[in-house]
Parts: sequence; C-alpha cells; structure tokens
Amino acid sequence: MMWKYTVQVDGMMCSMCESHVNDAVRKALPVKKVTSSRSRNETTVIAEAELDEAALRAAISASGYDVGKIRKAPWEKKGLFSR
Repeated sequence: MMWKYTVQVDGMMCSMCESHVNDAVRKALPVKKVTSSRSRNETTVIAEAELDEAALRAAISASGYDVGKIRKAPWEKKGLFSR
C-alpha cells in the first residue's frame, strides 16, 4: 500500500518556490512523487512506505517555508481499469 501526505505550506509565491519545496522533500525522504501548489498552499507527497512526518516538516521548513497541518491517507494508484 502507498501513502499520500497532504502538507499545508505557506510562503510559496512562484513556480520556483514550488520547485524548491519539491526538491527539498525528494532529497530528504524516499518518495515516489511530489507536487506543490502555491495557489492551494499545499504540497502532496506520494510514498511507498510511511514517512517520518517530523523529517517531512523539517525538510520543508529548512527551505524557508511555513509548514502547517499534515494529512496522511492510504493511496492507490488510479489505473485505467480500477474502479
């Protein structure tokens, strides 16, 4: 099973900000996919194993952004034939 983490991130102003957050998360943790949205003020992380939320928070904070709530949920890849 895979996990989806939705992290509230304040302070992202442009696409470069989104890239900085994504890179920081990729370097710090073993993730499959990371996407950030400055308009929604959030970063979504997909991982094959449960992540250390403190490490996730620290990686984003170290990039200069404010981290709010982190929501975690089981995640299944949506394939062509899944329902």
